Amino acid sequence: MGRLRKLLIPGVDKKLLVKDATKLMPDLMRRRFITGGASFGALALLTGCDVVDSSSAEEVLKKVSKFNDAVQAFIFNPDALAPTFPESAITKPFPFNAYYEIDDAPEVNGDEWKLEVRGLVDNKKSWTLEELYKLPQVKQVTRHICVEGWSAIGSWTGTPLSHFLKLIGADTRAKYCWFQCADKEGYNSPLDMRSALHPQTQMTFKFADKILPRAYGFPMKIRVPTKLGFKNPKYVLSMEVTNDYKGGYWEDQGYNSFSGS
Repeated sequence: MGRLRKLLIPGVDKKLLVKDATKLMPDLMRRRFITGGASFGALALLTGCDVVDSSSAEEVLKKVSKFNDAVQAFIFNPDALAPTFPESAITKPFPFNAYYEIDDAPEVNGDEWKLEVRGLVDNKKSWTLEELYKLPQVKQVTRHICVEGWSAIGSWTGTPLSHFLKLIGADTRAKYCWFQCADKEGYNSPLDMRSALHPQTQMTFKFADKILPRAYGFPMKIRVPTKLGFKNPKYVLSMEVTNDYKGGYWEDQGYNSFSGS
């Protein structure tokens, strides 16, 4: 009886908490949890948390999310490719996606912009757009999948991030590439190193064979077709190779950091 009293949550809807938690679970775990009778008590036992208020409810979700990240990272196959498509399948118009309106998208002066490189790399020089444009580039037609449930197919051209990391002498044993962007409110995002080295992960400079438009991240975005859309940072200002988990704009709000296949 005392245990049940501890599980009462003032101001927190228990059904919604369980629903949110199951969304964060890997598919196999979610199926077993639901089959076994998804309940508030089961969730508390699963995470080892006593949920007595809103802040402890948030802690439960964070624990489930962290577990989900670990499972996804464990099963990630660095050799498995995201599907590619013919150019006839490209979504037109390709939607603008951000947490702000298109009129508020950053306006970056490409003539003055330089990509700052920091952290565990041999060469920390900053790169101009002109220098980056001279690097080997490849085109891919892949699907952008938004966490909100919609998707769109686009054509992206740029340099494989793995090539650039090799070029600057990055320590690819490090855990993360961390990107800082020009978006309002200081957008940033971590990318696990295995995903950074994936052959389709790209420093993107063109969309539909033209210089990357402002709407899609000029002067450079990181295109990661094996991840959800919010893991594809735009308007990139700097990249840091690091073993430190520095969080991210959406990750700090509870979104899974791995968020990929």
